[in-house]
Amino acid sequence: MFTATRSRGPGGQNVNKVNSAALLKWNFENSQLLSEEEKHLVRSKLGALINKAGLLYLRSDEFRDFEANKRRCIEKIHELLGKAFFKPKKRKKTKPTLASRKKRLESKKRRGVTKQTRQKVKC
Repeated sequence: MFTATRSRGPGGQNVNKVNSAALLKWNFENSQLLSEEEKHLVRSKLGALINKAGLLYLRSDEFRDFEANKRRCIEKIHELLGKAFFKPKKRKKTKPTLASRKKRLESKKRRGVTKQTRQKVKC
């Protein structure tokens, strides 16, 4: 559900007269498009945008036109839902290659030799 409100910030008389900002209130709990798992993800990952009544609030006042701000709210909700539903790939454990192990040991030996040359000479 969209509501038109007055925009914030500078803009002269237009800001004081025209309701061009879009405020989106979405009750995602009653949405038939989302599964229970998706609703749980929205609740947990977008909790800062949800009030006690369970409404998700988004506001856009980037443009001077209400319709453009409505479109921007829809874009924002798509971006937020994409981030909320994103599942990172599981990392595959890999072993270091033989060359990398040899390189590591060689660098450790070189470092040891450097430290040996810094010590006092034993008589």
